Amino acid sequence: MSEQEMIAFVRRAQQGDREAFGELARQFDATVFGTALRRLRNRSEASELTQDVFVQAMRKLPQLREPERFAGWLRQIAVRMSINRSVRRPREMASAPESFNHVTYEPRSPLDDLLQEERSHQVWGGLKRLRELDRKTLIAFYIEGQSLKQMSDVFDRPVGTIKRRLHTARNRLKDELVDMQLA
Repeated sequence: MSEQEMIAFVRRAQQGDREAFGELARQFDATVFGTALRRLRNRSEASELTQDVFVQAMRKLPQLREPERFAGWLRQIAVRMSINRSVRRPREMASAPESFNHVTYEPRSPLDDLLQEERSHQVWGGLKRLRELDRKTLIAFYIEGQSLKQMSDVFDRPVGTIKRRLHTARNRLKDELVDMQLA
């Protein structure tokens, strides 16, 4: 389709000609799908989004002031909607039913509970032997569930510093637990 033909189709579509818009959709379907696929990395999501993009474009087409910019305008709608979908929708993971064959439920025994309690006491014992800053850092992250950003605010330090502290504190706790095992 030449640029002049595209402009003519856009103008007709802006005046309500659905066949003209249908021709534009046929011409730009692969472009929109490719844009969506690059962002979403999922063929079915990209296909679904492609339809949504054309619905949105049909609604907004009267707002397009320069028909010669239709291709870029449509691409921008596809990019924006792809980003919105990837951000707002949680990632889905598909698994074949066979992958669940090895999953079995084993009831916990009193011995399992006793061992879990023993491990818990060891970890808390190791935490008590750490320096206060290491202990507070690990408790804030693993026990209280604070995010790195929240910890950055609480400790009044940059996120990078918090990450380094977590790494160091984990290694120190590991060393304490190994020492406890050897003693």
